[in-house]
Amino acid sequence: MRVVQLRQHGGPEVLEVMEVPAPKAGAGQLLVDVAAVGVNFADVYQRQGVAPYAADLPAVPGQEGAGTVAALGPGVEGFAEGDRVAWMGVPGSYAEQVLVPADRAVPVPEGVDFPAAAAVMTQGLTAHYLSHTTHPVAAGEVVVVHAAAGGVGLLLTQLVKIRGGVVVATTSSDAKADLARQAGADHTARYDNFAEVVRGVTGGAGAAVVYDGVGRATFDDSLAALRLRGLIVAYGTSSGSLPPLDTERLASGGSLYLTRPTLPQHVASRADLLGRSGDLFEWLAAGRLSIRIGATYPLGDAARAHADLEGRRTSGKLLLLPR
Repeated sequence: MRVVQLRQHGGPEVLEVMEVPAPKAGAGQLLVDVAAVGVNFADVYQRQGVAPYAADLPAVPGQEGAGTVAALGPGVEGFAEGDRVAWMGVPGSYAEQVLVPADRAVPVPEGVDFPAAAAVMTQGLTAHYLSHTTHPVAAGEVVVVHAAAGGVGLLLTQLVKIRGGVVVATTSSDAKADLARQAGADHTARYDNFAEVVRGVTGGAGAAVVYDGVGRATFDDSLAALRLRGLIVAYGTSSGSLPPLDTERLASGGSLYLTRPTLPQHVASRADLLGRSGDLFEWLAAGRLSIRIGATYPLGDAARAHADLEGRRTSGKLLLLPR
């Protein structure tokens, strides 16, 4: 079978397509014929050798995808050959076939195609735990979604709206603001004035929660945009890590809360993984949730996919299609 292999760290050009022996399913594993693979910045960081994403070389990048079960390893129950499945957090997914631990595979209903299933796993599960667990959005609550035209942002905006929340979406351009509005955002703002927009929307009270995947560049204004006892959810740091925080800032801001959640702890149990992914697939099948796929590439064009992702030349999810 063909895989994309990383034998040295560097630019997109170090990604090589190679023929390797097809794997065999071991105990507790599914052998899956891969139909679609998500391309994420974590894959770029792995290629570059950035900690903690760097892996021992040679390595096959990728960690999410969808496809059809080709074979079952010993001891696997609840799956059959031909089943449609998706996964996240499984290394080596840039390949025509992948070994997926059965307890990490989730069923994909017939109403959801493989590209959508692969595209929604990591970013959709992140949006789900943010809006349903970290801060379960209540009807009528005003929330801020930073980078609302990004992969997580577009999904998070939709999930907040499913819960009845009011979204103030931050973006960096008019075109991205249009994407956020198409996803359901009630108000849009730039990064330099969103706190002012929030105060106007809430009559000066502030937002219940700020979902902040940007980090250093937005943190101060995010604190200023919160209501009394409001919550800042710092789930990413695309602009850089947060500086050391004097907790007195939380006190003086109005008894504010700060949390730094991550996805693995929110899908650690199989029940959580199935529950969250089941919600996402149900909403996709019913047309209540849409996933924006920005571009698709043959497996052999993985280097071009990485270059386009790093160069911000696309919007929405990028996918590799091995078959």
